[in-house]
Amino acid sequence: MPEVAVTINGRDYNVKCADGEEERLTRLAAYVDEQFAELFDSVGDIGDTRLMVMTSLMIADKVFDASAEIDRLRAKIAQAQQTAASESGDALAPLVDEIAQRIEDIAARLESA
Repeated sequence: MPEVAVTINGRDYNVKCADGEEERLTRLAAYVDEQFAELFDSVGDIGDTRLMVMTSLMIADKVFDASAEIDRLRAKIAQAQQTAASESGDALAPLVDEIAQRIEDIAARLESA
C-alpha cells in the first residue's frame, strides 16, 4: 500500500492509499488545503482543530449539495424516460441527453474535488 506525503496548512502528513490512487489523494489534499486557507483568510486563526472541523463541514456541505443535485437530475431523467415511453421519444431525446450530460458533469466535478 503506497504512502503519500501531503501538506495541509503547512503541516506534512503521510497517508496510505490504494495502488494507483496516489495522484487522486494528492489532488484531494490540495483541495482541502485550499479550502482551509480560504477559511483561515475569512475567520483568522481560531485554532487548527476548529479550522479543520469547519473546513470538513464546508466540504461536506458541497458534497451534499452536489449529491442532491444529482438526485434531482436523475429524477428528471426518470420522468422524461417515462414520458418518452408514453409519447414520441424523438421530441424528448434532446432533453434527456442534456440532463444526462449535466449529471455526468456534476459527477466529474465531484470526482476531481
